[in-house]
Amino acid sequence: MTVIIRLRKSEKVKKELETRFVELENKTNTLQLQTLEARLNPHLFKNILNSIQSHAYQTYFAMDKLSNVLDYILYESQNRFVSPREEIDFALNLIEINKIKISPLFSINVKKKIDEQDALYDQKILAPLISIDLVENAFKHADLQSPDAFIAVVIEFKDNSFSLTVSNKISPKSTFLKEHSGIGSATLEQRLQIIYKSCFKLERYVEEDIYIAKLKINLLEYKNQMLTA
Repeated sequence: MTVIIRLRKSEKVKKELETRFVELENKTNTLQLQTLEARLNPHLFKNILNSIQSHAYQTYFAMDKLSNVLDYILYESQNRFVSPREEIDFALNLIEINKIKISPLFSINVKKKIDEQDALYDQKILAPLISIDLVENAFKHADLQSPDAFIAVVIEFKDNSFSLTVSNKISPKSTFLKEHSGIGSATLEQRLQIIYKSCFKLERYVEEDIYIAKLKINLLEYKNQMLTA
């Protein structure tokens, strides 16, 4: 009888420790996300303002896009999640801002494949600012001089999944081939791992002189995991 009582007490203590561990892990993840986002936002502001400053003749257009981006950062990004619609609009505004610093003749191809009837399209389920790193890296490291240089962006939302594919010809002067990550890249991967765990796939690779980055988040799988957790 004494052995049974001890086993029950031991099992109770074990469950209490497991509960405390989960609570501690959740608190740690929250603190990590807050820290990562605090590092990310100033980095974004600096890049945007540099783009606008270098092309003052397009200031009015840039300020209109910047206003949308700043509203998103100051208000929506403070939420833990936004809708895919909101994040996609943000990514498109970010692309327009970055286009200011390059020649109008430069080849930029942006494609959208959006299923607006998807049940998750307007649900608050996507982490805000998740598009920044892939978009900004393309403009930062692209070859802007070669006649065959380009940047291509494909934004998709279908089958309950958000996908972003960005590719660009790499500049020979860029250090990108040697340095595959910076603050933004490390932040993105950490945020994805903390929030989405096994529900995302992020690929970065080089084919000859073309850099390709692909991100896909299965939001339905993530939602189901959250409901059953």
